[in-house]
Amino acid sequence: MSAYQWDVNPGWVLWATVALLILYLLRVDQLLRRTPGEVRKLSGPRWTPEELKKTYKTLEETPTEYADRLPRKLDRRYVVTGGSGLVGGFIVLQLLARGNPPESIRIVDIRKSERNDMRTRLATRVEFVQTDITSSASVAAAFSRPWHPSVKNLPLTVFHTAAVILASERSEYHYGFPEAVNVRGTKNVLEAARSAGADVFSSTSSGSICIKPVVPWVAPWARSVRNFWQILDTKDFDGPLRGRSEFFGNYPFSKAVAERFVCSQNSESFRTGCIRPANGVYGNPTDNTLGEPLSRAVLPTFVHGANVAIAHLHHEAALVTPTAQSSRCAGKPFVVTDPNPPIAYEDLYSVIKTLSVHPFRTIYLPPVFMLLLSHAVEWYSELPYKYPLLKKVLPELRGDIRHLKPGIFSITTHLIASDAEARKPVLEGGLGYSGVLTTLEGMTLEVLEWNKEHTDDVKTRKAYTTSVSLADQIKKLAAYNSTIDDTVNSMVSGTMKEITSE
Repeated sequence: MSAYQWDVNPGWVLWATVALLILYLLRVDQLLRRTPGEVRKLSGPRWTPEELKKTYKTLEETPTEYADRLPRKLDRRYVVTGGSGLVGGFIVLQLLARGNPPESIRIVDIRKSERNDMRTRLATRVEFVQTDITSSASVAAAFSRPWHPSVKNLPLTVFHTAAVILASERSEYHYGFPEAVNVRGTKNVLEAARSAGADVFSSTSSGSICIKPVVPWVAPWARSVRNFWQILDTKDFDGPLRGRSEFFGNYPFSKAVAERFVCSQNSESFRTGCIRPANGVYGNPTDNTLGEPLSRAVLPTFVHGANVAIAHLHHEAALVTPTAQSSRCAGKPFVVTDPNPPIAYEDLYSVIKTLSVHPFRTIYLPPVFMLLLSHAVEWYSELPYKYPLLKKVLPELRGDIRHLKPGIFSITTHLIASDAEARKPVLEGGLGYSGVLTTLEGMTLEVLEWNKEHTDDVKTRKAYTTSVSLADQIKKLAAYNSTIDDTVNSMVSGTMKEITSE
């Protein structure tokens, strides 16, 4: 045998390869567990049980009132798409709180609200029109309904908050659904608003638009996962729209396309613009961020819905100012967030564990295991689209596992929102925005409301229809009907209840 020849055992090569792969995965897991130093500097201190209990007691004894901090009442009519939901619901409540009569407000949504605060007092007198925004005829019908004689001649503002959120989907096979609602639906609403004579159109966009996909598969010697922490701002709006594959998922791409369309329609007689709430939005037990975890016993930079709503009211106030002033803030997006340093998911878990009337515990799983599993789930979910014959053979994934896909990792890492532009005075091109609730106050208030709703029955947990679960229902119903346009009729006739009962 030559001195330069080796007798290589294939078995040893295999074991060595496996060992190196395991070491690499352990390294990626280690990187995913770290908190970058830059983030630690920007984040506030962790909430203690004592601080949470003190805040809870204070808010229980003295409910927070911020009506005096709302932008002044404007004598206008209002159409609020998605008015049954989180942000839209708060817009309706804030309009009523500042003195706008119920007759001047119209909720356009696919379903009535499940929120308790929307089922009392003046909110019960607000008109609700069940509408499918993917259907131009349905939207046109909702806008053409007659108004109360006392307000029919007032100028019209449209707050467009309706959307579907399936944050983990990134496959081209699943883009048609968010495109139909978030893009086509937005175009339908804007055209109907313009035809109805609206001169202000304020749309809810998403802070997630600027997020670049997190890249965990880095070199073993890398000090951090690529894009592990990011600033949520509007700098991306100054450049061309990125391609769909350059977004972490279909949802932010669809919102980016819709945002560009809304802002491009701005003119002197039809002021438009967008509000980008930071991730994630919370504020009511019906939300995804805190409400959905509250309904569970085990779980593996936020902005309160009231803060997003008041940002929309500031946005409207800025857009109705004289042309010279409104032109500085019209036709572009603004990021808004809570008026405090970013919190950590550990703070969210602490709020529930410390304050909720229901027991709660957190299960910590290795990040790299969840990452590998997410790729497997995505691969499995795409098989019926790549090979149609498998649709009749492969069972559909159910439960939370169907949302565990790689895209979700990009919005569960370290995101720091900057609302510096929104805080600027209107004369400087801003909105004069200022949040009315801190994250500590907002999350504590939500748990307080949750506890009150369960005073008579602590043993059970109410499960609300969150925006994600609603999107799942609509998507499933659309598949059942072959088209999304038939969803409203099916919901009215009770088909949705039959289709979604599991």
